[in-house]
Amino acid sequence: RLGIDWIKSELEDLAFQYLHPEVYEEIRRKIARKEKERARYVDEVKRTLVKKLYENHIEGEVNGRLKQIYSIYLKMKEQNIDFDQVYDITAFRVVVDSIKECYDVLGIIHSLWKPIPGKFKDYIGLPKENMYQSLHTTVIGPYGERIEIQIRTDEMHRIAEEGIAAHWKYKEGKMVEEAEDKRFTWLRQLLEWQRDLKDDREFIESVKVDLFPNEVYIFTPKGEVKQFPIGSTPIDFAYSIHSDVGNHCSGAKVNGKIVPLRYELRSGDTVEILTLPNQKPSKDWLKLAKTPRAKTKIRQWFTAEEREKSSTLGKEILEKELRKYDLQQAKLIKSGELVKVANEFSFQGVEDLIAAVGYGKVTANQIIGKLLPQEKLEQQKEELKEGRFKHLIQRITRAPKDALLIKGIDNVMVRFAGCCNPVPGDKVIGFITRGRGVTIHTSDCQNALDEDPHRKVEVEWDSAKEYSYPVRIRIYSEDKKGLLGDISNSISSNQANIKNARVDTTEDKKAISTFEVEIRDLNHLKKVIRALERIKGVHRVERMRVEMQAES
Repeated sequence: RLGIDWIKSELEDLAFQYLHPEVYEEIRRKIARKEKERARYVDEVKRTLVKKLYENHIEGEVNGRLKQIYSIYLKMKEQNIDFDQVYDITAFRVVVDSIKECYDVLGIIHSLWKPIPGKFKDYIGLPKENMYQSLHTTVIGPYGERIEIQIRTDEMHRIAEEGIAAHWKYKEGKMVEEAEDKRFTWLRQLLEWQRDLKDDREFIESVKVDLFPNEVYIFTPKGEVKQFPIGSTPIDFAYSIHSDVGNHCSGAKVNGKIVPLRYELRSGDTVEILTLPNQKPSKDWLKLAKTPRAKTKIRQWFTAEEREKSSTLGKEILEKELRKYDLQQAKLIKSGELVKVANEFSFQGVEDLIAAVGYGKVTANQIIGKLLPQEKLEQQKEELKEGRFKHLIQRITRAPKDALLIKGIDNVMVRFAGCCNPVPGDKVIGFITRGRGVTIHTSDCQNALDEDPHRKVEVEWDSAKEYSYPVRIRIYSEDKKGLLGDISNSISSNQANIKNARVDTTEDKKAISTFEVEIRDLNHLKKVIRALERIKGVHRVERMRVEMQAES
């Protein structure tokens, strides 16, 4: 912020020399070995530039120098290369009289040597906050070696070297203009702090945040420095280390103390990330993260997680439906038939197709429709209907009778009322119906209350028998991608079978889903409902009662 470049360069090299003396000395020795060769190269480039300036009637000064040792070290570290692979260790500076001549010199340089794309910076048109101005370019110089060149005016050079100090003006007793004086308010405040704070360390801590107003500088436990936008949290720090560290981040220690993940990092903090193998990202992290890298990695994790769930669910749904038509998923994949279907739906492969079934984008019946001829499809559907009818007859004549004890009556046909779908655990009541045996209702069913009390029989569940019973549940939720898959997974993971499902959406991005599921008893149903209510995005779950005229 102060822009005093010569102090910055000297401090960096001195600090590097004392913090890493062996590395510093090794780089210094390697530079010294090629000192004469480097000097000849600098002279050649200078002569070429001076000659071209003279030919174009431009008065200017050309200087060449080796980059500072710390700068070379940073390049080696950032690019993970050896000293011998650092080709741009020479920098040149051209100082001219006017801004126009700066751009003229830039054109001359680019006509002499090929510029490297993306390496040009115009700090004359867009000065830095510390008032630094210059043109920067990197070109392929003589013998294919990269060289960096800075082009500036005398005034710009003075500011680059002396920074804010170059702007102090003493105009023979005249007051500096108010607008210009405001530019130095911060510096005067800095000097006052230095007078007030006798401890140098305390002074540095006080000005650290002010020196870097839009960013914070954080230390790792090993002493490495990382830079983050202001407002960053330990989540940003964790993902800057590695995506696995971020995904398993369970907490953080800042300066030796445990802090919450919402803690905003401050310059000078030393941060240690705590991890757990079973820890997973939360969607709340997207609100806490500040850096694009952290947000991108969090979103990638959720995309992969959602896809994995959808793929598992899609595979189960498709396998189940294919079996009804005597088709096997593995054989269809091996033969390439499912690949063709995936292409017809514009998916890149079978995995994407199966995941789409889990998402609800494609139905299993749509896929089967592509695999079977229409005639065979219709034939299979008729056979399936007959099979379902036989299964229904079996349920009516056997399972319910075994599952219920009917007082005073033996060998009677039993059926469950479709209006209330009673399950073991419900209080139930039976009514004799003409030609259909006994119909079972829940005791609080409205249709049961309307029945003729003279046809009433007492019934109770036989706890020794276990069967599956159909129940309808309604789920009120948000209409968002992946939620249907989460709901289906929850039902399946609680050992309930989904028989039918329907989803309706509203204009205000809400969804009302109706599921018919098979459960064992009332406790099983309550367990399924509780699990659904815990899903993020689900607002309410209720058991459905269908009011209809009772069959008699």
